[in-house]
Amino acid sequence: MPIVSMRFFALLLLSVAPLCSAMRVAVTGTTGLLGRQVVERLSKKNIKVNALLRHPIDNSVTPSIDKDAKSSQVALYLSNLPGVTMVAGDATDLASCKQLVDKCDAIIAAHGPVKPPPIQSLFRLLPESDPVHSRSVNYVAVQNLINVVKESTTCKRIVRVTGKGEAPTDFFTVLINMLGNMAKAWNYEGEQLLRTSGVDYTIIRPGVMGRNDIPTNKVRALADNGQDLKVTAVTHSQIAELCCDCLDYSNAAKTTLTAMNVDEGLGEDSYAPLLATVSADSREFPSTLLEEHKKGARNGAAILAAFLAVFVSVSITVLKSIGGLILGIFH
Repeated sequence: MPIVSMRFFALLLLSVAPLCSAMRVAVTGTTGLLGRQVVERLSKKNIKVNALLRHPIDNSVTPSIDKDAKSSQVALYLSNLPGVTMVAGDATDLASCKQLVDKCDAIIAAHGPVKPPPIQSLFRLLPESDPVHSRSVNYVAVQNLINVVKESTTCKRIVRVTGKGEAPTDFFTVLINMLGNMAKAWNYEGEQLLRTSGVDYTIIRPGVMGRNDIPTNKVRALADNGQDLKVTAVTHSQIAELCCDCLDYSNAAKTTLTAMNVDEGLGEDSYAPLLATVSADSREFPSTLLEEHKKGARNGAAILAAFLAVFVSVSITVLKSIGGLILGIFH
């Protein structure tokens, strides 16, 4: 390689390195299966991290980031990573969000509601104002992050992981709304807060996370503008990679990305070439889908109740018949 070219690349590397090391990213959902991988990936990229943590660090546990590790183990593991600062608080609390975002350049919002007891969700026993309700986690917390970004002089981007939620009558959407305190509904409303906020956002709608047995002949695919892709399994590692990588692309601001896996030849091995071609949202998203989601959940609950009523009725009839046969044998 000519000396001039070598000098050019050396100068280029020197100019880029300080930018990476100087960057600081706030992360919510720190100990979740996605959040833990986001924090670890950022640390490996020499990016400083403010990681929100709801519970105090427990130094008596064994640090671990394994899938089955307890949140206390994950928290201790992450707290020991280079460049990671743990910030006590909750995303549903505005004061916590202000402390979290201090001196940060971006936010990766990987938080989500805990899975509630099915009966609690079906009968709406948990008030929407409760801090663990999906409204608080998927909507109020997002508004808090928007508010602190607007006040911040350094933080310019919010990356939010949500899910497909524009089809309120879709079977899985109805099921998740019924059993998850309207999680899909409030996720979409949180998306709309971002789209209308005026701040730079990247909304990521992943496929089904949680499986690690993605076929080897599958590659990454993105659709911008909130367009549909066939729902597939994706790994937490893939979505963590996307969350971190999109911060490097200014064209990924104000865009809604659907992330799935596709057959070889239809996608890419990494997100970099895909992110390089995405564009800002240009279509008009529904301003709200809350009532449609609630109606879908009510209809789903009515169908479930009718099914259970029929099941119970048939079961009683069968039991009576069996009882009659048994009595007939002994008489």
